[in-house]
Amino acid sequence: MKKLVLVILIGLMSGLFVSHAQQDPQYTQYIYNPVVINPAYAGNRGVTSIVGLHRSQWVGLDGAPRTQSLSIHSPVGVEGKVGLGLSVVNDELGPADETYFGVDFSYTIQTSAKGKLSFGLKGGGTVLSVDFTQLNLFTPNDVSFNENIDSRFNPLIGAGVYYHTDRFYAGVSVPNFIQADHFDESNNSNSSVNFVAEERINYYGIAGYTFDLSSDVKFKPSTLVKLVTGTPLQVDLTANFLLYEKLHLGAAYRFSAAFSGLVGFQLSDSLLVGLSYDRETTDLGNTTFNDGSFEVFLRYEFFNRYDRIVTPRFF
Repeated sequence: MKKLVLVILIGLMSGLFVSHAQQDPQYTQYIYNPVVINPAYAGNRGVTSIVGLHRSQWVGLDGAPRTQSLSIHSPVGVEGKVGLGLSVVNDELGPADETYFGVDFSYTIQTSAKGKLSFGLKGGGTVLSVDFTQLNLFTPNDVSFNENIDSRFNPLIGAGVYYHTDRFYAGVSVPNFIQADHFDESNNSNSSVNFVAEERINYYGIAGYTFDLSSDVKFKPSTLVKLVTGTPLQVDLTANFLLYEKLHLGAAYRFSAAFSGLVGFQLSDSLLVGLSYDRETTDLGNTTFNDGSFEVFLRYEFFNRYDRIVTPRFF
């Protein structure tokens, strides 16, 4: 069965080298809400989980990305093999505002005494609006930008695989297989613009492990790999420490892009809040108008005493 799991993971990852480069929203604290990028994670915390997140990227730069996400997912049924979830993500970049919404379905099989393998599907859509009046045009009255894009809909279909034990997890996913071109419907003969934006396939790989450094300190390294053809490979390495099952402290490095600091606090068994700060290592990070990137999240889970004692979860 372990060989089967490995073959499935390698097979899905092999798709990393055949795609094209509009990227999905970026997250530093992906470890707390994987269901946004991998539908197979739905229901895998064993309880109903609600996560809200806000990210302000490159604060101080006009038109910089701003992202808000809200997701809820839960196991369904007595055995908990089926997971259902709903995710909504709003992503703003300059004059563009795009909202993603998806319904997640997962099915989990027991592969060993501690191992579980989940398969997930995501279905939904994206709605894109672009307000060209927000632009400072190089050529005033350029007819290419006469007509805004108002609530243009495109379908969304994604899939993922997620494997975990009580200490280890790994997953691969494609949140959306559909490559959609957002064309300028004015078809103005004087326009040199063929399309405004193009959605590209984003491939994700995540993995992590929990080590006991002592009875009160746990070390949780993790990684995220994202590939979009036409852009550099993104690799995030995160080192998180959990102290007394209450305080989360960590640091992350996004290769050739940014360093990050992370902190979180478990206010109760149900409520976790967290904050992260990114500082770019590129030339953009050295500019006076860029104050870095901030991310804040809140996770609430409907634990009962039995759930908390029997099924402690570290990811």
